[in-house]
Amino acid sequence: MQQSYEIRPLTRGEIDTAVAWAAREGWNPGPQDAACFAAQDPSGFWGGFLAGEMIACISVVTYGEAFAFLGFYIVDSAHRGQGYGYALWQRALEHAGQRTVGLDGVVDQQDNYRRSGFDLAWRNIRFGGVPKAALKVSDAYTLTWLEGLTDDVAALDARVFPSARPDFWQQWLCAPGHVSIAAYDEGGICAFGTLRRCQTGAKIAPLVATSRAAALAVLAGLLRDWPADQEIFLDVPDPNTVAVDLARDLGLQPVFETARMYRGRKPEVARDLIYGVTSFELG
Repeated sequence: MQQSYEIRPLTRGEIDTAVAWAAREGWNPGPQDAACFAAQDPSGFWGGFLAGEMIACISVVTYGEAFAFLGFYIVDSAHRGQGYGYALWQRALEHAGQRTVGLDGVVDQQDNYRRSGFDLAWRNIRFGGVPKAALKVSDAYTLTWLEGLTDDVAALDARVFPSARPDFWQQWLCAPGHVSIAAYDEGGICAFGTLRRCQTGAKIAPLVATSRAAALAVLAGLLRDWPADQEIFLDVPDPNTVAVDLARDLGLQPVFETARMYRGRKPEVARDLIYGVTSFELG
């Protein structure tokens, strides 16, 4: 590893470059991802620079005082296996301090992550494809368009995510190309979700619901104006068998999977409510 190697936080423009790298890797990011992710923690994105040129990137985005999430770990192919990535990994993790850190990593890197103190919690499966049939909204639910974070959405999100994330949500819900809906029954909120256009198709991310029927109601609303011949993607926790069956019933097929791992105390989250993970980069 050359002595001219520099590690530092990324500028806003360099975060855009990291997202472009993610697209190059086939991770299918959305065009608004950089702005949304940076809103949560502008200092959470790091790069490794050789002679002034970025050759590696990573994010360790913090949420409050207790949780952080690692993503965007990419090293330029010409510089892999030379220690640049690992040096960046170690420095960026210092940004997390004593927080629990989560990540969604490719399965074949589990052993490497384990050596860095991460333990497997569950698998996430990405399902993708063209939905095989149009969905109809049940009369049992009332759908509301979300243009900003509401108290009831924040309360339901707190059941599936380890920390409050209002800054992220405000950016996510208002981003161009994002459509967000909440579903209510006579007992109150029972589901919410976002459709975000991506490089290919759209991701339903997140999709949180107290039942399969509520998840279907939000999906029906989100896909009402979505072209019938275009792909959608759902990133589903494997332990939530109801969500897995729903994805399959929609005609979607497994196309990718990750290992959800944590360093530190594993947070308690209601996996049975997660029908679509927000992001493999931010948790």
